[in-house]
Amino acid sequence: MNTIRIISSAALSLLLGIASPAYAQHEQQGEKQDHPQQQDSKHEQAKPEQQHQRQDQSKQQQHAQQPRHGQEEQQQHAQQHQRQDQNKQQQHAQQQNQQDQNKQQEHAQQQRHDQEKQQQHAQQQQRQDQNNRQQRAQQRGNEHLQRTQEQQRVQYSAWQEHRSQRWDSDHRNWQQRGGYHGYRIPDDRYRGYFGRDHGFRIYGLPFLVVGGYPRFQYQGYWISLVDPWPEYWGNDWYDNDDVYVTYVDNGYYMYNRRYPNVGIAISISM
Repeated sequence: MNTIRIISSAALSLLLGIASPAYAQHEQQGEKQDHPQQQDSKHEQAKPEQQHQRQDQSKQQQHAQQPRHGQEEQQQHAQQHQRQDQNKQQQHAQQQNQQDQNKQQEHAQQQRHDQEKQQQHAQQQQRQDQNNRQQRAQQRGNEHLQRTQEQQRVQYSAWQEHRSQRWDSDHRNWQQRGGYHGYRIPDDRYRGYFGRDHGFRIYGLPFLVVGGYPRFQYQGYWISLVDPWPEYWGNDWYDNDDVYVTYVDNGYYMYNRRYPNVGIAISISM
C-alpha cells in the first residue's frame, strides 16, 4: 500500500513537472501574443507624445533660431549700414579731396595770373621809367647843351672883352695896385691844390661873370681875374691850356704853362 502511494506520488510529481513547464511556456506564448498588442498600444500612445515632443523641440529650435536669425539680420543690417556709411564717407572724402585739389589749382592759377599781371605791370612800369629816364636824360642833355652853348658864348664874350691890346701897358701887379687885400688860402689847402705843381684847366669849371670880369671856381674857391690876359695867348687858351695859381710878391697870380713868364693878377674869394 505504501508502495502504491509512493509510485502514485512520483507519477503525479512527474506529471506536474512536465505540465508546469508546458503551462509556463503556454503562458509565456500567450503573454508574447498579448505583449505586442500592448506594445503596439503603448507605441501608438507614445507616437502623439513623441510627435508633440518633436513639435515642441522643433518649436523650441525655431524659437531659439529666431533670435539668432534676428541677430544675424541685425548684424547684416548693421554691417550693410556700416558699409554704406563707409562708402558715403569715402565718397565725401573723395569729393572733398577733389574740391580741395580744384581749389588749390584755382588758387595756383590765380597766383600765376596775379604774378603774370605783376610781372607785366612791373615790365610796363620799368619800360615807362626807362622811357621817362631817357626823356629826362635827353631833356637834361638838351638843356645842358643849351647851357653849354650859352655858357660858351658868355665865356667867349667875357674872355674876349678882357683880352689886352698891349699887355705891357695894361698889366699891373699887386704892388702897383696897393697890395693884396683878398682872401688868404690856408697853408694846408694851398700845399694840396695850389702852386706850380698843381696844374688844371678852366674848361668845365663853374663859371660866372661878375662886374664884367670872368670868374671860375676851383677846389671850392672863386678865382676872379683882375688883369687882362695877353693878346698873344691863343683865343681858346682857357679851354686847352693848363694853368696854375701861386702866391708870389705878396699876392696871388695865375700862370699859363704855355707862357710861363707871364702872371695875371687874380683875387681869391669863398
